Amino acid sequence: MNRALFRFSLAAVAVALTVASAFAKDDAAKSASSIATVNGKAIPKIRADALIAGQLAQGQPDSDDLRKAVREELVRREIIVQEAQKKGLDKKAPIQGQMELARQSILINAYLSEYLRGHPVSDDALAKEYENVKLKLGDKEYKARHILVEKEDEAKDIIAKLKKGEKFEDLAKQSKDPGSKERGGDLGWAAPSGYVKPFSDALVKLEKGKYTETPVKTDFGFHIILLEDARELKLPAMEEAKPQLLQRLQQQMVEKHIMELASKAKID
Repeated sequence: MNRALFRFSLAAVAVALTVASAFAKDDAAKSASSIATVNGKAIPKIRADALIAGQLAQGQPDSDDLRKAVREELVRREIIVQEAQKKGLDKKAPIQGQMELARQSILINAYLSEYLRGHPVSDDALAKEYENVKLKLGDKEYKARHILVEKEDEAKDIIAKLKKGEKFEDLAKQSKDPGSKERGGDLGWAAPSGYVKPFSDALVKLEKGKYTETPVKTDFGFHIILLEDARELKLPAMEEAKPQLLQRLQQQMVEKHIMELASKAKID
């Protein structure tokens, strides 16, 4: 089973709380109170409630103007939907598939949101995660440059040119890293944990202004690394980091829960 298919954005989960299904069955629409009718077909109030809730969640104040705008929007939607149905678009298999996927997404996000409400993250768990992040990041960050090539001999040739006095920034134009080659190999400031282990191990051993005189091999190829500077890593305070920590822990909880459900499911 592909784990990536079971990863869901917590942002989407939050938004889903304010979204009602656009594919409500006609029976439900008929039984609900309506806000308008278009060509004799009622627009159920639950759709307006969903759109209004979404706007309120984004900070929009409730007002008569907002409710009027929502009504106008739903009327426009109903007009277009009716035209689409006249053309039989809702009967086409690809469109039915997309509608079913949209329905599933809403139900999935609603379920996961309910699960998170029932399993709140404790302050102790947040504090523990904060300390884990601090430990992982360490107490320093480094400003580095690198040159990435495919073969070890290429890396050794570049090191030889550096020893002869050629500039690192100029040689970086040969780099296979498109994200840094045009900046002279500049990687900016980062904690060692932001790099793959062979790279970070070599980086922290360098003295300021020095480069690796032996090519550093990673899964990406061979690197020549230059350390330009190092400084104390200043992390945000616990309270400032709490929203990100909460999202991180909630995401972990969701992934674990989904994998538990998948392990119990009978899949043929």
